[in-house]
Amino acid sequence: MKIACVGGGPAGLYLSILLKRQDPGHEITVHERNPAGSTYGWGVTYWASLLDKLEAGDPESARAVRENSVRWSDGVAHVGDRTTTHHGDEGFGIGRGRLLDLLAERARSLGVRVEFEDEVADGAALPEADLVVACDGVRSGVRERHAVQFGTETVFGRNRYIWLGTTKVFEAFTFAFVETPHGWIWCYAYGFGDDRSTCVVECSPETWTGLGLDRADEAEGLARLEELFVKLLDGHRLIGRATAGGSAQWLTFRTLTNRTWSHGNVVLLGDAAHTTHYSIGAGTTLALEDAIALADALGGRTGSGAASGQTELAPALAAYEKVRKAELLSVQSAARHSAQWYENLPRYIDLPPAQMFALLGQRHSPLLPYVPPQLYYRLDRAAGRLESLRRLKRWLGPKLARTLHGSGTRS
Repeated sequence: MKIACVGGGPAGLYLSILLKRQDPGHEITVHERNPAGSTYGWGVTYWASLLDKLEAGDPESARAVRENSVRWSDGVAHVGDRTTTHHGDEGFGIGRGRLLDLLAERARSLGVRVEFEDEVADGAALPEADLVVACDGVRSGVRERHAVQFGTETVFGRNRYIWLGTTKVFEAFTFAFVETPHGWIWCYAYGFGDDRSTCVVECSPETWTGLGLDRADEAEGLARLEELFVKLLDGHRLIGRATAGGSAQWLTFRTLTNRTWSHGNVVLLGDAAHTTHYSIGAGTTLALEDAIALADALGGRTGSGAASGQTELAPALAAYEKVRKAELLSVQSAARHSAQWYENLPRYIDLPPAQMFALLGQRHSPLLPYVPPQLYYRLDRAAGRLESLRRLKRWLGPKLARTLHGSGTRS
């Protein structure tokens, strides 16, 4: 098959690796509009289960990703002058630029053409291909060209956030909540290398405007944030963009969904197909899992040669979509409730530190918004000791989530 991947992010690059390993005869080109090494963003997170899947798909790239990642197993929350620590699951961080370099190098070694500064705004200028993979992100031009056919819907969150870097190296996944005269502002920080960490700052729109962050230029905004998080940063600076050009922007999160993920020979992958709130740290993992599922579907339903591939393309794309939509249901629910937890932060912020951090860890629960926080905490502690309560919680949570989803709750 002749395959064109529009977008040189992790999903498109990893898909090209998997498909080339399946059939070296595939002619695959990755079209990336930006110059090599000019990626935006800082570090990305993932968990140990992803490494197992990468190992099964391509041991060589999995080994490279593992060797270039940092690890943590603790979570730390600072709420004003109070601090609490939770010992949890092992997590990993890797620089987004480093991840892309590793995957691009591996793809090229297998015979994939990776073309940088190759603008394909909407797919119309693509060379003729049996399959066009739209992996060009949440603002996908290829998807927007067929937005009606895909049934694209976007819902904007309430809070404002900005994606930053810092020279402070965090050895644990760290949350910091700071109270201001205009409300709370907080950040999520985690290391991804020997000398860098990611620092995502979030606040309500009222706090954002009250602090003047809506009117500040990048330098003024970073200086204000450094003042607010001075204890956390320990003298280190915040950095706006990982590469030259442009500036870090305050955004509102877009929850994007599509009624269908394929149209003709065009299929959506990663953020072009769906987004999940950054507070659950799953975006890169989900994009790579999309690539694995699409490669599996294509490998199981396409034969050798273009004619056979074209004949079997539609059922392969349908199978991919069915599998991934089913797997995403619980993740999307968790992301939706996580975002709402932060949008309703005053409900939880004054709890004792241990309780607040425990409910921070439970923010994915569909039950939590409907149960008084301290009561939920006590019930959750009791459920940890009593099997009957654990069974009730496992039954009631998904039932409530389905009921809310069916009555029009956003997804």
